[in-house]
Amino acid sequence: METVSEACEKTDWQIHAWCLMRNHFHLVTETPRANLVDGMQWLLGVYTNRFNHRQKEFDHLFSGRYKALIVDGSGNGYLKAVCDYVHLNPVRAGLVGTEQSLQTYPWSSYPLYLQEPAGRPAWLRVDRLLGEWGIPKDSPAGREQFAGRMEARRRAEDSGGYEPEGWCLGSEEFRQ
Repeated sequence: METVSEACEKTDWQIHAWCLMRNHFHLVTETPRANLVDGMQWLLGVYTNRFNHRQKEFDHLFSGRYKALIVDGSGNGYLKAVCDYVHLNPVRAGLVGTEQSLQTYPWSSYPLYLQEPAGRPAWLRVDRLLGEWGIPKDSPAGREQFAGRMEARRRAEDSGGYEPEGWCLGSEEFRQ
């Protein structure tokens, strides 16, 4: 997370959601300076070097190029769909048991959404996702409402979930 923090400082990225899985990660990133390629090159290179140095390894950590999906973040539900997909990824992968709360998975931004703002990294932007859920304020009541809705979404997803497809997620007008 320190490396992600440094990447955000260098690039002015705003992170809306993230999740580290066993063999990949998800990062919902807003790039005000249109610098995704340079930022990802720095992030993946530096993280790999640091990991290999710490573990005394010399291999690649991630195979192939990262997958980037352009998402319409104008408040019409597309950002929410992608962030929810990211936050529910540990459930789909079986890393969170049916009796466990979603917030028990520590390698995700979801538990940070439930903390006071002072307990979150400055680069994690929660207001947009909360707003798309219809939660007007980042308050204890708002965070409790968000947790309840995500747990309900998690239970509903047991029958099959949303899977982002293509290169762009948004309305036809946005795609054009």
